[in-house]
Amino acid sequence: MNVIKEKAPGIIVCLLISIPCWLLGKLVPMVGGPVFSILAGMIIALFWKEKGKASSGISFTSKYILQTAVVLLGFGMNLNVILATGMQSLPIIVCTISTSLILAYVLHKALTVHGNTAILVGVGSSICGGSAIAATAPVVEASDEEVAQAISVIFFYNVIAALIFPVFGHAIGMDTTTGEAFGIFAGTAVNDTSSVTAAASTWDSMFHLGTQTLDKAVTVKLTRTLAIIPITLVLALHRAHKKKTDSSNGGESINNTFSLRRAFPMFILYFILAAVLTTVLIGIGVPAQVFSPLKELSKFFIIMAMAAIGLGSNIVKLIKTGGKPLLIGAVCWVGIAGVSLVMQRVMGIW
Repeated sequence: MNVIKEKAPGIIVCLLISIPCWLLGKLVPMVGGPVFSILAGMIIALFWKEKGKASSGISFTSKYILQTAVVLLGFGMNLNVILATGMQSLPIIVCTISTSLILAYVLHKALTVHGNTAILVGVGSSICGGSAIAATAPVVEASDEEVAQAISVIFFYNVIAALIFPVFGHAIGMDTTTGEAFGIFAGTAVNDTSSVTAAASTWDSMFHLGTQTLDKAVTVKLTRTLAIIPITLVLALHRAHKKKTDSSNGGESINNTFSLRRAFPMFILYFILAAVLTTVLIGIGVPAQVFSPLKELSKFFIIMAMAAIGLGSNIVKLIKTGGKPLLIGAVCWVGIAGVSLVMQRVMGIW
């Protein structure tokens, strides 16, 4: 009971911020609830310096509610459908993700940007925007300010992509009689699901294709999202190894016996189990719509967590230090789009 009393004030604050932001996200899907929420939290934090009794609950929300949201995302994934329909785009996805992560690492070294910021921008650009950042942040122990900065960078390029990609796709001569080429392009090169769907829907509307492009783009995007699993596992293993090395070199003392169980983030295991359970149940005839409330709850929890992260960040500092992360995001984004187009050309899709 004492734990609940301690954390309740902060959780309630995040809940009160997230409800209107969730509704705004429904009205303006191109921006999305998470972005509204993190911005609201950051603005409130400008005036609410000392959070007192709410601090504990805000920290709990930014970490554990966020992890719960990632687990619930697994209920939106039927592995059979994704693997069956996503194989065509898999080589492109592997190449675009690799490109983004390599570019983020090189720029992290060249620009002396903090490693966590570079990692979050890299995975956010290459995998699935805010969801990838949400899954990766607890693994690399990123601060609220680092998460807020990465989310801001991804949002900026999301809006640009949603607005210019349909025009760009038409300008370079993508097939307008089918949604295949542009659907794969949007699904592999646009950061976040909201902007993927916005760009794909615009293409369908422009060329009267029904939902051809949207269906292709969303399937590719879900296939991309699966990359959260191996990447977070590799990051967890790397972090555990680094801590062990630091300890042996005289750093903070930790248990030197490496343990996969300690290194592996358990919420990612629960995420995998949720996806497997979804696949099994759909396979035996349970309608996919049964999982819709869990998927919606996941989105709402992400919005709550973004409110908490916004409350824990310093917007003035973010603005002052935002130039280099924006540059990393731009380079990753251009690199991903370029590789996607080249791979489509090589594979004869476009």
